[in-house]
Amino acid sequence: MKQVIIVGAGPAGLMAAEVIQTAGHQVHIYDAMPSACRKFLLAGIGGMNITHSEAFEPFMSRYYDKAEWLTPAIKAFDNQALRQWIHDLGIDTFVGSSGRVFPEKMKAAPLLRNWLKRLKELGVVFHMRHKLIGLEGLTATFNYEGLDKHKSADAILLAMGGASWPKLGSDGKWVGFLSRQGIQVAPLESTNCGFYSHWSEHLQANYAGAPLKSVAFSVKTLAGEIITRKGEGIVTQDGMEGSLIYAFSKHLRDAINHAGQARLTINLLPDLSEAQVAEKLANTKAKESMSKYLKRTLKLDSVKAALLFEAFQKDDFDTPQKLAKCLQAIPVYFYKTKPVEEVISTAGGVCQQSVTQDYMLKRLPGVFCAGEMLDWEAPTGGYLLTACFATGRKAGLGVSTYLAHQ
Repeated sequence: MKQVIIVGAGPAGLMAAEVIQTAGHQVHIYDAMPSACRKFLLAGIGGMNITHSEAFEPFMSRYYDKAEWLTPAIKAFDNQALRQWIHDLGIDTFVGSSGRVFPEKMKAAPLLRNWLKRLKELGVVFHMRHKLIGLEGLTATFNYEGLDKHKSADAILLAMGGASWPKLGSDGKWVGFLSRQGIQVAPLESTNCGFYSHWSEHLQANYAGAPLKSVAFSVKTLAGEIITRKGEGIVTQDGMEGSLIYAFSKHLRDAINHAGQARLTINLLPDLSEAQVAEKLANTKAKESMSKYLKRTLKLDSVKAALLFEAFQKDDFDTPQKLAKCLQAIPVYFYKTKPVEEVISTAGGVCQQSVTQDYMLKRLPGVFCAGEMLDWEAPTGGYLLTACFATGRKAGLGVSTYLAHQ
């Protein structure tokens, strides 16, 4: 029986372990934390979004320029296969109104509990509180309770995550010891994140934390494509957060990296045409304040009005037609992402050219990578987890194939 070390007890590592152990090899999982899947569990507190029900082509478009690279892994274990796998663990799933897929009761803990039980019954051995501090060929060095332990295996699979939420175990320190061995690693950067903007003192003092509902955001990508999506966000003390801003993370970050700032355009009234807005605004009253006027004619709340005043001078909207145009094209400028330790996930990682099609490191035969360690990113909505499961499974199959030829 061949011995396999997996470093990282997150979804990618556990999926790889299931595949490899089922193939007849002995898997030992090492993780720096006291228990498995801590980030997975935290993400599931507000409702575990496991995947998305989209058709394959639009689903894969969520992986941007890495879609082609990830297609073989996700095609072999797509959203439907993932749902069936969850059902086989005894957990039902359902599709929400947004198309997102959730396990029953929307909790991660029952799914993880059943999965860990299966893995242990298969014979997978867990070694917790073991932090990887070095890797030389097929020998891994772990620190356990202050002592260094050297462990060798017939194959090693790294599934240590990116660098977001480091207190849960994924601190990105693996970048150093892989880079030193000549493995090309794209810098780990924030994605699915908030952004910093230079708000006025008035907006900071009065609207920090205010929800921005029923709006549409538009961004022009570096390639010149204009992308528009409807949803919700949050105005913060120093910028913006929320699901809609997260969906634009890659494009905003790319613009900041390219030009030092990114422009987002907000349509405060996306369900109305510009002509319809102008028509409603034609009904004015003498001595009525602008805020009351906007609330009466368009039901515009105070935070939306504040964004209008933040972006434009009164002379910019002195007619209903000009005002309508301004309300549907509020410019907001961002200059920096939120720091990596505060964000949902990271972009960057082990580059495609550094691994084989089975995710084995070309410079370290027998050492594989999976999950967020690889250089891809995706928005929230189940896409992140799907790729972690799928790449873990593909890497696990790669390990099994590699061992069959040793």
